[in-house]
Amino acid sequence: MTQRHRIPSSCVACDLRGLEVLLPHLAGLVSVDEVERAPGVIRIVARARASEGLCPACGTASSRVHGRYERSLGDSAVGGSAVVIRLRIRRFLCRKPECTTVTFAEQIPGLTSPHARFTPVRLEAMRAIARALADRAGARLARMLGMPANRMTLLRLLRRLPDPELTTAPSVLGVDDFALRRGHVYGTVLLDMETHRPVDLLPGRTAGTFAAWLRRHPGARVICRDRAGSYADGARTGAPDALQVADRFHLWHNLGEVVDKTVRAHQGCLRSVPHSDHDAEEEPPSGAPQPGFNDVNGRERRLVTRTVERHSAVHRLLAEGASLNAISRSLGLAFRTVRRFARAATADELLAGAVHRPSKLDEYKPYLTRRWNEGCRDGARLHEEIQADGWNGAARTVQRYLSTFRGHATAEPAPAPPPKPRHLTTWIMSHPDNLDPDDAVRLKAALEECAELRSLVGHVRDFAQMMTKREGHRLDDWIAAATVEQLPNLCSFARVLRHDHAAVSAGLTLPHSSGAVEGTVNKIKMLKRQMFGRANFDLLRIRVLHTF
Repeated sequence: MTQRHRIPSSCVACDLRGLEVLLPHLAGLVSVDEVERAPGVIRIVARARASEGLCPACGTASSRVHGRYERSLGDSAVGGSAVVIRLRIRRFLCRKPECTTVTFAEQIPGLTSPHARFTPVRLEAMRAIARALADRAGARLARMLGMPANRMTLLRLLRRLPDPELTTAPSVLGVDDFALRRGHVYGTVLLDMETHRPVDLLPGRTAGTFAAWLRRHPGARVICRDRAGSYADGARTGAPDALQVADRFHLWHNLGEVVDKTVRAHQGCLRSVPHSDHDAEEEPPSGAPQPGFNDVNGRERRLVTRTVERHSAVHRLLAEGASLNAISRSLGLAFRTVRRFARAATADELLAGAVHRPSKLDEYKPYLTRRWNEGCRDGARLHEEIQADGWNGAARTVQRYLSTFRGHATAEPAPAPPPKPRHLTTWIMSHPDNLDPDDAVRLKAALEECAELRSLVGHVRDFAQMMTKREGHRLDDWIAAATVEQLPNLCSFARVLRHDHAAVSAGLTLPHSSGAVEGTVNKIKMLKRQMFGRANFDLLRIRVLHTF
């Protein structure tokens, strides 16, 4: 039920004192004539206290009233109820004859503005909601707070926010890319590394876009970036005097990729254990299939044959002087496939991941081998036995493994399953003091089987010490030592570091890093997903610049 309350003249002073408490932004500007309460809304009928108005064109004061009308303004909520102010507005006649404005509507400073439907207090609250949530989520919150607003209204308020004034770039600038549509559309975020606040968002991630921004905003002394070549070129072009700093996290991540590739390439070394306790040099029985390279019938796997033939053909054509594109057309292979074969020194590097792939049956192989040597040849029975021990694979997998023992009286003891490549990579990239004792033992056993991995571990630990202790002056010695190793991936990584020597040396010496930029990129991803498909670049840019 609607309740109306007209203020008696004897209670005006009391009501104004209450008004000053509840609505302090109205008390000194308007006179309240009536308060009407309906379910969920409070309507206040009021009028301006001033006896005259100022012409917006010439600034002349006028008290000559031309007419009156009523105007509604949404205000901040009171007690969870929406507040609507119904202002009785006067139109004044301008007293200056030469003024082009004949009549004008009075404006109440701090309360009204031309064509506005909300008070400044309400507008500021709605802008805060729009910056934090925007769109549908913001509209739901505004409705619950007693300030109902359409989602499109919130988006319009966002787009009307002014760009932060920026004439010069921060002295320490961070740059990184983010995905608007992963794999297709990207943008660039620029960050003030001293305040950790975004200063701008750029469409695309090209060197030209970044260089143009740097030329428009001079002043950057240090530019923190990842290993992307486009940002290095853009910084070199747009701010040639700035010091580029390569991020340590990305350097360590790139080295981790090198370790992973090397471990996978030498996975076969971890399976080369003695077949017998009595004779470590004893060859496997004649006719026994080689693990990984042969199938269950002893024939070489088609994958192995095809890979060896293609690798030989690619390197033969390379020796004849053919280009990668010509080889791709000649052999009917994709360019990336030809490039991968050309970069591999031997076919074993290409086959390592396929023929030495770990199997979930590895931990049950010693038991199956022992039961076979005890005389149990029934695959179905052995499958049931390991099922009771936790095996949940198919019986065909067990039978395929047992088929390698057919024709032999006894089977060679199955070696302990080698560590998975990702586990071995983690152990190598971890500080020795932080390793679990069991993992340390398994790492030591794996390194004893492969001299290349032992050499790799030494270089990784030297790089880690150089990075954590900020010993960038040792970079040249590390690159020289890594280049002479017979580890193709490590040599390639060392050559790349030499090409970006100045930025890498600065990253290993100075305290600057791109950690704050990576955190901002994660926040941008959160905002992008929160906007439910309305992540157009202009709207996302406004939210990023006004939210963080």
